[in-house]
Amino acid sequence: MSGTLHYSPGYPQLRKSSGFTLLELLVVVVIIGLLASYVGPKYFSQIGKSEVAVAKAQITAFEKALETYRVDLGRFPTSEEGLAALLENPSANAKWSGPYMKKSIPMDPWGHPYKYQSPGKDKDFEIISYGKDGVAGGTGDDADISN
Repeated sequence: MSGTLHYSPGYPQLRKSSGFTLLELLVVVVIIGLLASYVGPKYFSQIGKSEVAVAKAQITAFEKALETYRVDLGRFPTSEEGLAALLENPSANAKWSGPYMKKSIPMDPWGHPYKYQSPGKDKDFEIISYGKDGVAGGTGDDADISN
């Protein structure tokens, strides 16, 4: 017996499997579906949280630029001058030493412009993003974000 295999009638022959059965494929598809239904909502809720974090970071950047503007000119921009006063000298004031922002004024993460009011309700100025829906008020992703 030098390396050859012989068939013995007492042992059943083994059949080679060359693929997956339909039942095995269905089980895998069901498992993937269950995982996707569990992970999907958690993933998409994180996207909403990141947009809120971006809006808060942009508002913080506006606050720093507005503070620098106030140090130079002795006042915050008026509501009419708006955040554009951080990029262009609105009243040809010789004390203006901007631009105070490196890039143009960004839109909020949902594509809406920020609302700037000076004076604000309780502060010297207020910067507001109306959230995903772009309308005042709301909850969740539609909630207002302000300084």
